[in-house]
Amino acid sequence: MRNRETDLDFTGEAKKLLNDVVDDTRFPDKDALLIYNSLKKRLKFRSFGDYLRRYIYRKAGLTKPFKEVPLDEYRLIIQASFSDNQTPASFSAKTSKLSSLSKNWLTQQTVRRNVVFLLGFGLNMSVEDVNMFLTKGIREQEINPKDPFEVICWYCFKNNFNYLKFEQLWDIYNAISPKSPDTVNFNTERTINIRNSMLSITSEKALVAHIEKLKATDTMSMISVTIQKSFGELYDEARDLVAKIYNSNESDENDTVRFIQKLSENERLSSLKKQKRIEEFRAKKKVFSREDITESDIEHIICSAIPTDRYGNIIPARSSKLSEQFEGKRFSRQRLRDILLGNVQASRFDLITLNFFLYSQKLDIYPNSKTRYLKFLESMNKILEKCFLGKMYVQNPYECFILMCILSSDPLGTYADVLELSYTVTE
Repeated sequence: MRNRETDLDFTGEAKKLLNDVVDDTRFPDKDALLIYNSLKKRLKFRSFGDYLRRYIYRKAGLTKPFKEVPLDEYRLIIQASFSDNQTPASFSAKTSKLSSLSKNWLTQQTVRRNVVFLLGFGLNMSVEDVNMFLTKGIREQEINPKDPFEVICWYCFKNNFNYLKFEQLWDIYNAISPKSPDTVNFNTERTINIRNSMLSITSEKALVAHIEKLKATDTMSMISVTIQKSFGELYDEARDLVAKIYNSNESDENDTVRFIQKLSENERLSSLKKQKRIEEFRAKKKVFSREDITESDIEHIICSAIPTDRYGNIIPARSSKLSEQFEGKRFSRQRLRDILLGNVQASRFDLITLNFFLYSQKLDIYPNSKTRYLKFLESMNKILEKCFLGKMYVQNPYECFILMCILSSDPLGTYADVLELSYTVTE
C-alpha cells in the first residue's frame, strides 16, 4: 500500500508537509527557517514527466511499485497506445521518432501546450484528463475557447473521436474563409462567454459555426480577458495598499521628528515661527494615491528581501536555492509591466502572489491564522476557478510556501525571511 498508493498521492504528500511545519512547536518563533528547510529538503517539484508517468501507471493498471517501473516500460506503453489510436508523433511533419519524443515527455520539467493535446489523442484522454495536465502538469489555463485548434481538440476528446477525426475537422477549419460576410465574429465577447458558447456545442454543425466565428475574428487576442481583468483588480488593490503603507510609513514620521529637532536648535526662531515651519513641512509631505504607485513600488514591497545588483535590479532567480522548487518564477517590475501592456498573460503565480500580499495585510481583520488561511483559500480558489486555472494546488511548492506563510503570525515578513534565506544560506 505504501509503495503503490502513497507514492502516487502527490497532494497528500504536500499536505502532510504543510501540517508538519505549521504544527511544529517551533513554528511561531522559527517559521521562516522551518518553511525554508521543508521546501528545500522535503517538497519535491513535480515535473510534467511525473504527472505523465503517474497517469500511465494508473491507466495501464500497473501493479509493481510506482518508483520501480523503468522508463522504457512507459515508453513502450505510449508507443503502443499511439499506434492503437492512430496518432502520429507530432501535429506537424517532423521526422523525430516517437521513441525519442516519448522519452523527452517522460523526463521533462514542462512541455508546450500542443504536446498535451497530442498526448490526449495518443493516450485516449478525456476532457478532464487534458485539463488536469494543462492546469497541474504545465500550470496553465484549461482548454482555450478562443483557440480554434484547442476547440477542435476539445470536441474530439468530448466525443471520444480519434486523431483522424481531428484531421478532418482541422481541414474544414483551414478551408473556411477568414472574412466570411455572413459570420458574426467574437470580437466583442468576453472569454467566459466564448467558453459558454463552446460548451454548448453538441454537433459538428455547431462546432463549424463556432470555429467560423473564430476564423472571422482575426484580431482577437488569445490572452484571456477574464485573467487579465482579475489581475488588474488585484493589482489596483495592491497599489492602494502600497500607497496606504507609504502614507503611514514610520520613516515619514521620523523625518518630521528630525526636522523638529533641527528647528529646536535654532534659537533665532520664536516658538510661533517654529510651529508654523513644522506645519508647512507636514503640508508639503507627499500624500500617495494609487496613481503614484508603479510596478517598481510593488516589486520593492513584495520582493524587498531579494538582493539587488549595483543598478538596483533584483538578481536572477537562479541565484536562489529555491529556484528549482519555484520553477525560477520571478515577480518583478518587468513582468508586471509586460502584463499591464498586454505582452504576456498573467499566470496563476501572479494572481496568487498579489492576493497573498493583500491578505498578508489583513491581520486586523483576521487575527486568527487559521481563519485567515481559510478566507485566503476561499478567495484564491474563487479567482482561479473563475479564470479556469484550477484551485490552489498544495503540491506546487510555491503555493505550499504561500499557504504556510499565511498561517504565520506575520505573513509578509515570513515570506521575505524565507526568500532572504534562499539567497543567503550556505550549505
